[in-house]
Amino acid sequence: MTTTVTAKGQVTIPKAVRDLLGIVPGSEVDFQRAADGSVVLIRADKKQPASRFQKLRGHAGKGLDTDAIMALTRGES
Repeated sequence: MTTTVTAKGQVTIPKAVRDLLGIVPGSEVDFQRAADGSVVLIRADKKQPASRFQKLRGHAGKGLDTDAIMALTRGES
């Protein structure tokens, strides 16, 4: 993935990388130089990105109760 450096020395982190590292607005990142001379971007705040399952957790809202579902499956109205 390639990005362009602005006149202020800023770059946009590609969405795929942000998603992979769980980087959101306000996240802290760090640049570290690897032994081979390359530079590595890591999350500095050590927070783990939410897994795809954690993102789905929550409450779906008020729905049908068990009795209503059973009535629908039996064809009762």
